[in-house]
Amino acid sequence: MRYLLDTNVLSEIMRKLPDGRVLRWFGSLDRVLISVVSLEELVFGLRRRSLLKKEAWLRQMLADKGSLLPVTVLATLWCGEKRAELEASGRIVTQADALIAACAWEEGLILATRKVKDFEGFGIPLLNPFEAG
Repeated sequence: MRYLLDTNVLSEIMRKLPDGRVLRWFGSLDRVLISVVSLEELVFGLRRRSLLKKEAWLRQMLADKGSLLPVTVLATLWCGEKRAELEASGRIVTQADALIAACAWEEGLILATRKVKDFEGFGIPLLNPFEAG
């Protein structure tokens, strides 16, 4: 199985004391796939708090076993369509979450996230590694 990691999963891995379930699950991955949207969110958060050692770890981890997924034209179109559908049904979704979902959709990946509710309605498979055995 291939997973796209949401921002909150990598944030957890970088904590001083990460959740053991997430750490074990992350350690089982041969490859780490993240969206460029998550990368921006992570770097912004780390720089805002001057966590340069954690940013260096992130960059090294991505160089060693990571791949970044771009936001393509097809993903962008799908994102806009899905956000409009969800809003019409009364659900507001952030652009960042919708773009991350679009990256998972385009590549046929399972989205690993703590915030499963934020991604319901997109029709993509979801996994919460915080609940993994």
